[in-house]
Amino acid sequence: MVFEPPQRLVRALGETAPDGDDWLARLPEAAQRAVALRELTVERVQVPGGRSSLVVLVRTADGTPAVLKLAPGRARPEAERAALAHWAGRGAVQLLEPGLPTEGVLLLERLHPDVSVRSLPEAKALLEAAGTLRRLWVEPPADFPFETVAERTGRQAEAMRARAQADPEVAPLVDLALAARAELLAAPPEHRLLHGTFRQSKVLAGERMPWLAVGPDPVVGECAFDLARLVRDRVEDLIAQPSGAATTRRRVKRLAESLDVDQERLRGWTLFRAVESGVRAGRVGRPRDAELLLEFAGWL
Repeated sequence: MVFEPPQRLVRALGETAPDGDDWLARLPEAAQRAVALRELTVERVQVPGGRSSLVVLVRTADGTPAVLKLAPGRARPEAERAALAHWAGRGAVQLLEPGLPTEGVLLLERLHPDVSVRSLPEAKALLEAAGTLRRLWVEPPADFPFETVAERTGRQAEAMRARAQADPEVAPLVDLALAARAELLAAPPEHRLLHGTFRQSKVLAGERMPWLAVGPDPVVGECAFDLARLVRDRVEDLIAQPSGAATTRRRVKRLAESLDVDQERLRGWTLFRAVESGVRAGRVGRPRDAELLLEFAGWL
């Protein structure tokens, strides 16, 4: 089988690829090797797939449905492997080969790739997503190989400052976001293993549990950081509503109360993450996404 990467993956990696990176060019051969090593039968490449990895639906030698995932190093697949191993299937997809690490390759439990909680009505989707997220917030391993929230947002803050200098229109929101970050990092209330990139589309229907999280970019820090990305889910719908700002504020309150997270800390991290995403979207040439995210951030 020819492992052709989906165009969504090609576009997304093209936005972030460093000069000289040839991971996409080497991907078909790497996928062939991974399949042969594990004696897998390939069904199909998942399309449109994700933005940071190739996802292939396969069956193991005994016929068990599974997913083969290949990701470049900059997507931190080894951190994902470590987080999935630590969760051991509690709230997240099960890692099927914890004893056979191959750099950038993961063999995972097969979920229903086309059924996420986004298929549910909004209120039900938020409830199910939040319940899934709660199960992931556990103590990290003592020798955890993960970034901290302070480290990850520190890198992001540097890029935000640079963008603000080049584009004065975003500077006021960047200043607010950076001030919120500084205040939040001064006294974090807990130290948990977090999903890192959690949203409704990252929660898929399963067999052993109704909903399971996939695709973590794990980080260690406070729970409000993880929940913040969920606040802006379906941002296009929020922006289109005349009452979008009020709906957003109610969503912050409802999610904070349902997961015992401080409401102001959730608002602060939601502001930072929305501005960071909006600034990044503008930097890589996605002006419509940047406009939506920064308008959303202005409501906070």
